Amino acid sequence: MDDHDLEGALRGALTRLTLLNEIATVLSSTLDATEAITRVCRVLVPALADWCTADLTDDDGGLRRVCVTHRDGKVDLAGITGPLPRPPAAACGPLSRALRGEGPLLLRGKDMPPAEEAFDPLHRLNLELFARLGGGTLVVAPMRVRGRVFGAVTLVRSDERSPLDEADLSLVEDLTHRMALAADNARLHAEAKTTAEHLQRSLLPDLPDVGGLAITGRYTPARRTAQVGGDWYDSFVLPQGDVTMIIGDVTGHDLQAAVTMSQLRNMLRGIACDRHEPPGRILRRLDAAIGTLYGHTTATCVYALVRETGNGHYELHWSQAGHPPPLLITADGDAQYLDDAHEMMLGVVPDIDRPSARRGLPPGGTLLLYTDGLIERQGEVIDHGFTRLRQHAAALVHRELGEFCEELLGLLPFEADDDVALLALRLPATGPGPGAGQGDGSGQA
Repeated sequence: MDDHDLEGALRGALTRLTLLNEIATVLSSTLDATEAITRVCRVLVPALADWCTADLTDDDGGLRRVCVTHRDGKVDLAGITGPLPRPPAAACGPLSRALRGEGPLLLRGKDMPPAEEAFDPLHRLNLELFARLGGGTLVVAPMRVRGRVFGAVTLVRSDERSPLDEADLSLVEDLTHRMALAADNARLHAEAKTTAEHLQRSLLPDLPDVGGLAITGRYTPARRTAQVGGDWYDSFVLPQGDVTMIIGDVTGHDLQAAVTMSQLRNMLRGIACDRHEPPGRILRRLDAAIGTLYGHTTATCVYALVRETGNGHYELHWSQAGHPPPLLITADGDAQYLDDAHEMMLGVVPDIDRPSARRGLPPGGTLLLYTDGLIERQGEVIDHGFTRLRQHAAALVHRELGEFCEELLGLLPFEADDDVALLALRLPATGPGPGAGQGDGSGQA
């Protein structure tokens, strides 16, 4: 090999390494398979091809074209993406063969038959597209990893450039393998997120059906992560007739946080049913149990009791442990945070005295307990979050209680990175009546 050939080989190798590095960066930028593969196609065109398509399979054997990219931005590509005909049982066309795991296949454009000679609807559609966009050579390669084909990529180079050849096949095979890894990781992420959400929801309780009071709970997972969290709510009727309203958040965003959350909730239930004491004393007992059983666990909590005092009136008796304060909204829309009876979070200093506070509740009013994911925004002062929640809750107080909660959850940013739990109670406007003002009771979003 002379110096000129060696220089050309080195330049080609550097170009390939640069392309692979760029593709790796693109694939690591998102966990959405469609978005990742679309971004890769935008790199491959025009670096490796003049136009390309990417098709993904689904669990039912269907096929969807997720991307068509052309180096000429003026080419009309409308209506090309979307569901494709199901691949035939006998793979004949290049795409069908690739989806069976064959390839990468190197083909010449002049050997592509007219659409009238297609073997099946999928083959016909691809021949029509090739006739429309043209090309001198093409490679059809499966996205294959761990014994599974997730789809295929078709790369087409025009006659104006040097043709794709056997030397390009190893590069394309490497690229499509990486794309398949991204698709598989996206699938695993989606499955983990679904499983995590189902687990979290299975740990949430059914809410009590209390005549005269409407009680509704909501939980929504973080939108940017598949991790479960420690957010929870609870409500049940104590033996003496008081209705508990509880919200809490165990530190952490993993399976252990969810398991610990469930254990703390059940411990709090047992303590509350056994000890008819002020909320501050109940939280102190829970704190002592955490120190004994879960020495490295910290959590926040609001423990509140709603008690009927006669003549259709109710009062609230509560204590806070490092948690955002309850929000009380009157029927007229006046909203205020109940920031009395506040002490540090659980699991820090278990032997401190924890205060309790008491106040009357206005007829027709709404009490809202929530976790910090509802108010916190990255890079924002927390006071802005409190103000935003107070203003929106006041504006929504005339909505049905379930709709009230849904509208508040609608304030979350699209890519919220924390889960959120809500627990809301609405008081009767006058006196309690049979079945008046019932909530949905399910506690599920």
